[in-house]
Amino acid sequence: MEVKRVFDILDLYDSDYSEIKDAFSYKDKGSWVNFSAYDYYKYSYLFACGLINKGYNKGDKIITISQSLPHWNIADMGISLAGLIHVPIYTTLGPQELEYIIRHSDARAIFVSDGNLYRKIKPIADKIENIEKIYTFHHISGIENWGAIIQEAYEKESELMPQLEAIKESINENDIHTIIYTSGTTGDSKGVMLSHKNILTNAIALKPVLPIEYGHRILSFLPLCHVYERTLNYAFQLKGTSIYYAESLGTITNDCQEINPRLFNTVPRVLEKFYDKIISMGKDLHGIKRWIFFWAVRLGVKFDEIGNNSAYYNLKLKVARKLVFNKWKRVFGTNIHTVVSGGASLQVRLAKLFTAAGISICEGYGLSETSPVIAVNWPGWTDRMLGTVGPILKDVEVKIADDGEILAKGPTIMLGYYKNPEGTKAVIDEDNWFHTGDIGELVDGKYLRITDRKKEIFKTSSGKYIAPQVIENKFKSSALIEQLMIVGENEKFVSALISPNFNHLHFFASKHKIHYRDNAELIKNPEIIKKIQKEIDAVNVALGEHEKIKRFRLVCEEWSQPTGELSPTLKLRRNVIYKKYDNVLQEIYGHGTDKTENMGKEISVGDSIEKRITNGMRKLINIRSGKNE
Repeated sequence: MEVKRVFDILDLYDSDYSEIKDAFSYKDKGSWVNFSAYDYYKYSYLFACGLINKGYNKGDKIITISQSLPHWNIADMGISLAGLIHVPIYTTLGPQELEYIIRHSDARAIFVSDGNLYRKIKPIADKIENIEKIYTFHHISGIENWGAIIQEAYEKESELMPQLEAIKESINENDIHTIIYTSGTTGDSKGVMLSHKNILTNAIALKPVLPIEYGHRILSFLPLCHVYERTLNYAFQLKGTSIYYAESLGTITNDCQEINPRLFNTVPRVLEKFYDKIISMGKDLHGIKRWIFFWAVRLGVKFDEIGNNSAYYNLKLKVARKLVFNKWKRVFGTNIHTVVSGGASLQVRLAKLFTAAGISICEGYGLSETSPVIAVNWPGWTDRMLGTVGPILKDVEVKIADDGEILAKGPTIMLGYYKNPEGTKAVIDEDNWFHTGDIGELVDGKYLRITDRKKEIFKTSSGKYIAPQVIENKFKSSALIEQLMIVGENEKFVSALISPNFNHLHFFASKHKIHYRDNAELIKNPEIIKKIQKEIDAVNVALGEHEKIKRFRLVCEEWSQPTGELSPTLKLRRNVIYKKYDNVLQEIYGHGTDKTENMGKEISVGDSIEKRITNGMRKLINIRSGKNE
């Protein structure tokens, strides 16, 4: 069966996968609610008929703002079948960004999942003329529900189905399937137009990579509006798996143990949280158990990148798995095999450690504009190198420009930015190469390694180039540092703004009897600053002289999506952070009034050296003048 348009996937559920009872599942009041293959197929067609019945025409835009639910998948397919264009939006965006996207998209209707989102969106939508209606997925008194659309279509199915079939036949693989607005780490979000062919080419190419088969269970907890989770979701459907949507990030462990998934997708930050939790459990052990635990951890991070471990190492690893790592795996259920990581750079040590524990880590790379996967590590060693994002995916061409930028070409490259031809021309050149904005290299001519963002690389006043992500990634292993941003463009030296991991900081303070009223007071404490300085010093040793962090500031705020410092994909919004801490940056580099008293004590490796030099010069001057200190 040929799948050329995204909604052609539904035909698989009507034939090959018709026996699946739990095609999609979500939790409601503590219990799993299943949607069968028949439900998926039938409701998608009825919803498409219902949209036609409501007067929506081919090419109209429909917005969804929803948590990940089977309802989202049905709406996605129904919108596509009716020839409409799906515009999914993150639930976490602020009012200003929501208004911009809703207005810019020219959408006619919005579907939200629940009452809280309805109350959030309603006052924004009321200001936008093109929005005609807001519907909800869940039943809420007094608000029109998507179920009513499906019910009306069911009652008029014989009348509407011929209209739907005619529209369906008019849709080709190059038509726009969706507009995905980028998370906007800088400036306004751009609407990435992706065709059926763009996304399906990528999803089909991922099929042989994913070690899953018909009937396997998948746990999904990343937002479906993100192209990474969405395209992988289509790949899972092509394989005939059962997809379970976690209640929240906080329930992932319980959900894993209940459904025993074969695989799940994640972003590095979630794996880092798992690692922190596991390590904290190890710290609670005592005696020989504690020693064995951390012996296994030390062994795991030495796992050979290409699988050429010695026989002696493999023997020790077998013991470590039996005594320690098998217990780790049980955190993810009894059937876990693979974790796919994307969205940001993953620490090599974590990739090695989890792989040593028997969980294959498949790190990949891509962008919304590339549908998204450009390269990905396969589970097998012949197509994997930890520390890279793997070999280039089928149907994608990659070359490295003279300045190190990664360029990509092929059927997965977007149609362009919606209502932004200038922006499109800026990233797709005359030879159809898409300029990713990322700097990288091909290792052994096969494995792609990402080193930094082209736009984020800056120069110090001495003309030395600084790649901030490379340095920032080195601090991800620190339990005391939650987020760190490198600064210093056009300055004499590199500095850092640090949002600490306050859970670990509070534990450290309690252990060392450090008293404080709040986080603002805690970050000024000399013992805390000294402890963070040790973390800085440990990384500085491995950095070039021009890359070393000479000064840093702790901030008392936790950076997050709701407060604006992180994008929905958990990337640093550098422009927001620069603006928010402008006075701190001025104080670091001496451009403004010294606000050390208000913002926390300054720590500078360079300062201590300067003081020693100054004191030495003072002594020398006093000796020469005949004075004796």
